[in-house]
Amino acid sequence: MTAIYAVVKRLLASNKISFIITALVVLCATSSGDVVLSNGNYSWLLAVFTPFFFVFYDFTRLMHLGTSKKDYFSGCLISYVFLAFCISVVNTIIHLLIDPVYPAQTVINLMDVCQWTKNGILVAGLQQMFFLLLVMVFLHVLLTMQPYWYGWLADAVLVAMICIFTPFASLRNVLAGFFRLIMLNGNAILHIGICLLLTAALSFGGLAVLKRKAL
Repeated sequence: MTAIYAVVKRLLASNKISFIITALVVLCATSSGDVVLSNGNYSWLLAVFTPFFFVFYDFTRLMHLGTSKKDYFSGCLISYVFLAFCISVVNTIIHLLIDPVYPAQTVINLMDVCQWTKNGILVAGLQQMFFLLLVMVFLHVLLTMQPYWYGWLADAVLVAMICIFTPFASLRNVLAGFFRLIMLNGNAILHIGICLLLTAALSFGGLAVLKRKAL
C-alpha cells in the first residue's frame, strides 16, 4: 500500500501542467452573448489532459524507478477517483455560487444539460464524478493501447462508428441512446451503475493491456 501511495503522489505531482492549464481556462474563459457555458465546465479539461501525462510521461519514469505495473495502474485508478471527485466539487461549487450571479442572462452548466441536478445537487455531484472517472479510465486504456495493432483497430472502430452511425437515422439513434445512458441520464442509480460497470470493464482490459506493454 505504501508503494501505491508513493505512486499516487508522484502521478499527481507530475500533473502540474494539466492543473495549471485547466485553472487558467476556468479563471480566464469569457464568452459574449446572452447564453454562455459555465466556467465550471472547463474544469472537465483536467479529466481529458491527465491520462495523456499518466500514460506517455509517468509510465516510463515509474518503470525505471522499479515500480510494478500493478502498482502503477492501481495508482492511476486512485488518482483518477481523486481527480474526478475534485473536478466534480469545483464545478458544483461554481454552479451553485457563481453561475447564478454571472452577468449573462443564461449560463449553461452541463450538470443541468445532463439532467443530473434534478436528483439534487449532492447526487448530481456523484453522477458527475463517476462520469468523469469513466472518461479518464477510457482515455487511459485507449492511449495505453496505441503502440499495438489492437490500439489502431480501436481507433479505426471509433472513427468508423462516428462516420457510419451519424448519417443514418436508425444507427444515429443507437449512438444517441448510448450517450443518453452514460451521460444524458437523469436516472441516478442507472447512470452511476452503468458508469461503474463500464469503468470496471475498462480497468480489467487496461490491466491486461498494461501487462503486455514494454518500455
